[in-house]
Amino acid sequence: MSGIDEAEMQAWRDSVGRIATRRQRLDIESLRRFALAIDADAEVERVQPVLAHWAWFLDAVPDAELGEDGHPRRGAFLPAISLPRRMFVATRIRMLAPLELDRDAEMTLRIADVQHKRGRSGGLVFVEVERVIAQNGGTRVEERQSLVYRPMDVVRLALPAPANDAGDGEVWRPGAANLFRFSAATFNGHRVHYDHPYATEVEGYPAVVVHGTFAAAKLAQFAARRGPLSSFAFRAQAPLFLGQPIRICAVGEDEVRMVRADGAVSTIARVTYR
Repeated sequence: MSGIDEAEMQAWRDSVGRIATRRQRLDIESLRRFALAIDADAEVERVQPVLAHWAWFLDAVPDAELGEDGHPRRGAFLPAISLPRRMFVATRIRMLAPLELDRDAEMTLRIADVQHKRGRSGGLVFVEVERVIAQNGGTRVEERQSLVYRPMDVVRLALPAPANDAGDGEVWRPGAANLFRFSAATFNGHRVHYDHPYATEVEGYPAVVVHGTFAAAKLAQFAARRGPLSSFAFRAQAPLFLGQPIRICAVGEDEVRMVRADGAVSTIARVTYR
């Protein structure tokens, strides 16, 4: 199984169906910080940013429960997968009803699937997590996130070389402060987003990495200029790096993309409108 022990894999699969529940008051200031981090309207009482639910129900654990990579240690809710690198690669979201600010809400998380696949760098393990937010007895948001775990012994990536043709689209160039603010607003401790020595020397990236969730939030905001979204499905295809220009563009009526400096399509999102 590409270096993954069958018994270990079965133990990880045994986590399928595991459920956790979180309750929280949807406070306004947490949402305002999230909106400012993605450069959305700070008047969240008037208009909520798309993917507003990412401002709450965060993975808040004590320092003693952090792993070497800055993520919460595995084995509490998520399976204790031994492959060291973890990445957010996709999400599918249905916005069923607006969230009510300054009111209590509940999120139910469920491990929906754990699968082993073979990639170019070796064995990969994909974990699917369902996240459902309910408020006042009704479901408001349904989400299914995909996480991938992979070996550390991968080829070191080179920084994408700028293409001759700049291409179409709106330019986004996130800086170190932008990545810090997004990490703070989402309580994301993953070191690849702020720790250059760790990102380059340990995980083999050529620079600090832009969050996949940050890219998703920016794409959702871009798409929402056409109208309110009812669904958003995002998939990452290649990493984005600090200091490089990123182009955001629409493809037809229901797709938005991010294109790296080298012309490679980094992320794709499909949307539907109300």
